[in-house]
Amino acid sequence: MTTMKPDFFVNSLLEIPLDVLKDKGIQGLIIDLDNTLTNWNCSVIDKEICKWLADLEKQGFKIIIVSNNSSERIEASLSKLNLPYVPYALKPGKRAFLKAMKILGTTVNTTAVIGDQLFTDILGGKRLGLTTILVPPLNKKEFIGTRIMRKLEKIILSRYL
Repeated sequence: MTTMKPDFFVNSLLEIPLDVLKDKGIQGLIIDLDNTLTNWNCSVIDKEICKWLADLEKQGFKIIIVSNNSSERIEASLSKLNLPYVPYALKPGKRAFLKAMKILGTTVNTTAVIGDQLFTDILGGKRLGLTTILVPPLNKKEFIGTRIMRKLEKIILSRYL
């Protein structure tokens, strides 16, 4: 089960150790949308998160959003941010992560994945050997399938915490 263990656990996006990532050679960040950047099924990204994203870019990180959502759903959230994205990602499949790295111009060794779900974001990143960062979901309101998977996540995470 080590393939499910995130490289970093943080309590919020704002606590991600950016200096540590830079020291590791990370240049690109693949970031999930729902319950990572915004509440599930909500198109509003908090001002503090928008500022954090802008700060990432100022620090030289390349950012891309990878989501299982449609283009329309992602565009509604990112309309003011001008960030590239990969829709219909089918995470934890590898295809979307590979496409994201191609868009960013990064490699497995220079890319990290940030997300709130073990079975999509973390597993998908781990399947390629990417650095992975698990954040807690922003909200308990989620798709029914995700709520079921959270119970399994809790069991697996209890082994690592």
